Amino acid sequence: MQKPLIKGIYRHYKGNLYQVIEVAKHCDTEEVFVLYRALYSDYGLWLRPVADFCAQVETAAGRQPRFVLETALESY
Repeated sequence: MQKPLIKGIYRHYKGNLYQVIEVAKHCDTEEVFVLYRALYSDYGLWLRPVADFCAQVETAAGRQPRFVLETALESY
């Protein structure tokens, strides 16, 4: 079972920071998504399935988390 996603500031494996704003379910499929904001450039909003947000990615340095929590702001 996956641990609850914590609201906070996350570092993407490519280095940029993002703030998790909310976690919500799709109204038809009940798939769980995470809404997050880029903390650089245009501060765009992004939506991604929570399973994808928490997934491991393959990089030149090996497998690592797509996002790593830097600063917790609130838990669910």
